[in-house]
Amino acid sequence: MNIVEPNFGLPEQLDREAVLTVSELDYVCNEITVKGRNGAILDLLVTEDKCSKFLKALQQSGQQHVVNFITQNGGEKN
Repeated sequence: MNIVEPNFGLPEQLDREAVLTVSELDYVCNEITVKGRNGAILDLLVTEDKCSKFLKALQQSGQQHVVNFITQNGGEKN
């Protein structure tokens, strides 16, 4: 599933929110496909703090729908 748009605005927000380091951003941006970039981002979200900042970066880059999907358990009921 490719609901996250990892190209337009998100890398800048990940930098601004200090979610990823410069070398981590390079790792993400070196991936060619959307799926590859999304996978690289997820691989680097290893702490709760990074995850929280990632959600904020998604909001700031106009991807509130993804935040809603993540925080609402993808629409699944427990």
